[in-house]
Amino acid sequence: MARTENLNAILYFETVARRGTLSRAAEELSVSPSAVSQQIKLLEQQLGVKLFRRDGRQLSLTLEGEQLYQSAGTALRMLKDARRNLGRSRETRRLNLRVAPSFGVLWLGPRLSRFVEKHPEWELRVDAAPDPTDFDREVMDLDVRYGTGDWGGMHVEPVVDDHILPLATPEYLEALGEDPFGKARFIDSARNLCQWDSWLLRNGIETRANRKTLLMDRSSMALQLALDGVGMVLESLVVAEREVTEGRLVPVAPKMPVLRFPAHWAICPSRYLNRKAVQIFLGWIAEEAERHGRDVEAIVARHGLTVESFESVTELAG
Repeated sequence: MARTENLNAILYFETVARRGTLSRAAEELSVSPSAVSQQIKLLEQQLGVKLFRRDGRQLSLTLEGEQLYQSAGTALRMLKDARRNLGRSRETRRLNLRVAPSFGVLWLGPRLSRFVEKHPEWELRVDAAPDPTDFDREVMDLDVRYGTGDWGGMHVEPVVDDHILPLATPEYLEALGEDPFGKARFIDSARNLCQWDSWLLRNGIETRANRKTLLMDRSSMALQLALDGVGMVLESLVVAEREVTEGRLVPVAPKMPVLRFPAHWAICPSRYLNRKAVQIFLGWIAEEAERHGRDVEAIVARHGLTVESFESVTELAG
């Protein structure tokens, strides 16, 4: 096995090459000139080459010395930069968070001001992306992800439940008359765990064979179509809470239960749970989820709805 050169000797060598004499290098390093000379001799012995030509007290680099000086200078600058960055990291409190796009815009975004107010000393970086974080390759502390909770090898905990029900504007619902499901245009979100086909089947509702369906890639897009009076959307109160609270969207079928199941999860490697940023955010989002739960209960009570709860979306499908 090749012997690893003494990093201290590399530092001494770089200083001598930059300052030009042993005495100047010794002064910068706060050591004696003999200590510097000893380290240079040791390095030359290890490398098997002469690094300096000596002309009295003045030293000049050999060809091999010049090559090592260029590499040593670059390496030492990188080490100094890394040390400075580590120092900044200790001083800076930063949370790097990734979220599913619609959840980030419609649920998390309106609440982030409360996080900033409660933790003003923390910097916050939020990345809204459809794909889960690759924690081995990306600089993220935590990911809040929509799905079934099946992320192998990760710490996974539920943070917010979905409450699914059909919604429409009051004007659109009034125009449908007494047979809303027979006349409506259905709006689906392609990524939703519960979609119209399964909801209609579960509630024993038959629709015409040529029913009109609009399929959107994002809940935010599906929700906007419903707000524009284009059709009836099957959505969660996670993304539609504000619109229902304000009366811009109303339940289409108050006698049919709202379907509740865990759908939004915090995921990260288990070792990340020791990070202060992760602990703070998980505590804060648990408080926000509890607040959201109370708001949902108010909506349920106001519209005379019932809630049917499931442990998972798999149980719902069964």
